[in-house]
Amino acid sequence: MSTGKGHSPAGFEGRASYVKAPERDSVADTSSIGELVTEILQAVRTRGDAAIREYSQRFDKIDPERLEVSSAERRAAVDGLAAQTREDTEFAIENVRRFARAQLETIQPLQMESLPGLHLGHRVIPIERVGAYVPGGRFPLLSAPIMTIVPGKVAGCDEVVACLPPGAHPAMIAGCHLSGADRIFRVGGAQAIAAMAYGTQSVPRVNKIVGPGNAFVNEAKRQVFGPVGIDQLAGPSEIFIAADSSGDPELIAADLLGQAEHDVRTRVGLITTDRAVAEATAAQVERQLQDLATAAVARESWRDYGEIVVCADTEAMIDYCDDVAAEHLQVHTVDPLEFSKRLRNFGSLFIGTNASVVYSDKCVGTNHTLPTLGAAKYTGGLWVGSYVKVATYQWLEDAAVKAVAPPAIRQSGSEGLDGHRKAAAIRFDRLTNPR
Repeated sequence: MSTGKGHSPAGFEGRASYVKAPERDSVADTSSIGELVTEILQAVRTRGDAAIREYSQRFDKIDPERLEVSSAERRAAVDGLAAQTREDTEFAIENVRRFARAQLETIQPLQMESLPGLHLGHRVIPIERVGAYVPGGRFPLLSAPIMTIVPGKVAGCDEVVACLPPGAHPAMIAGCHLSGADRIFRVGGAQAIAAMAYGTQSVPRVNKIVGPGNAFVNEAKRQVFGPVGIDQLAGPSEIFIAADSSGDPELIAADLLGQAEHDVRTRVGLITTDRAVAEATAAQVERQLQDLATAAVARESWRDYGEIVVCADTEAMIDYCDDVAAEHLQVHTVDPLEFSKRLRNFGSLFIGTNASVVYSDKCVGTNHTLPTLGAAKYTGGLWVGSYVKVATYQWLEDAAVKAVAPPAIRQSGSEGLDGHRKAAAIRFDRLTNPR
């Protein structure tokens, strides 16, 4: 393991130093993935279901009898859930639904008269059909369909279509059903993104695709973007914890490893002003890895992408947090609420030691589909607002035409846009020189 002692992170020379530096950059070369994804997209676009079946056999080793999950299969999947699993799933669904409804209430239609007779406004319009990609992964992530499907139903989308790998655990089908998916398809990977983007004989074309996935899914979303919308391009999971001398190394280590077990490329880190907390946390990580059932994954993630940084002061710690712009940012300081007010770049913020990422990942109600790789500097995560369009409109009375036409005529003339000038002038002339 690289200790990185004395070595400063780029841009923070003299303000921060590593106790444990990452061994690798989390951004990998995906050129070979891009070429294969292009092939898959083109095949599905031209050959539809037949191409999906070929790629399902090739990548998933499964050729589903039919791509769409039937009503009977959906009911059977739900009936097959253990009673406690169903209760926990419905608890999470209701929390996500409650929060999404509250968020939707903040997105209000607008109409105003900005000048006499000039009426401007916007409407909040649900997206007609949304596609939710539900990843399979190494474990059945029962919270995944909740996060992508429930907000779409709350937003009022006419149809939410779910795609999940053909070998996904039946509990994932149950999760899609309980979350309100209108249709569910056994299609995974880049071929699922292609099917939802272009439509096939079985899978309907959607207007927007949401949901996380592996590098192939991410690349497919990037390539289809334009004619179809996407939520974001999400990389491997991330967690950083900001802590001062009050930080509890045992708790910090547990939260870091709780995310590190997601994937060998998960980026985890501690940002602190206290070297004793930093060194004790490094020791705790090694200690807790000894009896972690998922240590094979978590240890590789920690070795390659884990970092511990000691900052010179609180200002440097805040700046470092904002520079990282982590997907998940936990705050373990003496006054976490006050400290949190000074932060601006994060996917989701976890204030105080009681607020663990695990709760958001599963059931508290906030969405766990969040920006990674620094994207939190310009966007938030998936939310009910991702499923609606805010579209403007305007209408003008005669008094407004008299006010806005002259500057529009002059500006169009100065730009050399004669058609624009005439479109404004004809209306103005008819009002001021009636025939």
